[in-house]
Amino acid sequence: MAQLIKLQNYISRYEWNIYRYPSQYIRLKQENWNKLYYIWSNQENQQHVDDEEEKVTRFSKWKSFMKRSQESEPESEDPVQQELPHTETELKYYFLDKIYPFQLKWATSTISNVSFMDQKYYKDATLQYFLQRFPDTYLVMYYPIFNIKNAPVDGEIVLISPVGIEIIYLLEDDRNTVYTVKDERTWTKRHERSESKFLSPLIALKRSEKIINSILSKYDISFSVTKTVLSRTNRIDFVSEPYNTNIIDKFSYEKWFETKRTLVSPLKNQQLKAAEQLLNHCQSSSVKRPEWEEDDQSFTIVGEE
Repeated sequence: MAQLIKLQNYISRYEWNIYRYPSQYIRLKQENWNKLYYIWSNQENQQHVDDEEEKVTRFSKWKSFMKRSQESEPESEDPVQQELPHTETELKYYFLDKIYPFQLKWATSTISNVSFMDQKYYKDATLQYFLQRFPDTYLVMYYPIFNIKNAPVDGEIVLISPVGIEIIYLLEDDRNTVYTVKDERTWTKRHERSESKFLSPLIALKRSEKIINSILSKYDISFSVTKTVLSRTNRIDFVSEPYNTNIIDKFSYEKWFETKRTLVSPLKNQQLKAAEQLLNHCQSSSVKRPEWEEDDQSFTIVGEE
């Protein structure tokens, strides 16, 4: 799972210490997966336990499950009543869904401060896609708000991998819609018999690119920056790709996605340096955490017996 280091203008523990939390996240995720997989793989050996004993055993194993996140996550189920999936593939998806609230927590709080997150992000399918479908070493900034000369500037989705930064403009609609690249200012959107013009995505991408390049340059950080117009569901017609910009539509999406998924690389120092300075130039809105509210620096998907 990719790591959510910035969500709009919410405070993030990654901005408090970018060199600590990415590796801590990877370690904790692996530990929790190993525990969950062990319990799942040994389910059949526990079938002979009578009903009452089984309830006690299950409660013991899951008593710490999602303890802290239940208060903030809407409509969370009682973990004691949940049953593990039947197949390993289903178990992986189950695990990803259980980690997601913790990712939101880390992206909206620090030890001393907390932001009031819009509850819509618990159901944000696009955010879940970027977090659940990419490797752990990808760092995601989801529509960050940059602070440039004391003025807020909206950014696009920023994907920071070990080998470079990719700024993504997501362009998706009904599957029968076709987009056409006209020029740098306007594109067209055609659906059945109707056609309309709209502002080119390149404008927003270039704005984010200019901000990111200026920040990297200020701190002498050499890291590649590319721009991508991404549509997983629609066709995009164009004669040639604009300079330093990838246009990925439904026909080229699988190849683009597979390239991201198969990148095997540890976190890089240059990657973390770039992420640190980008975070330092983002807005963060938060309040002091109440004195009685403790913060757990880890996350627990599976409790200990």
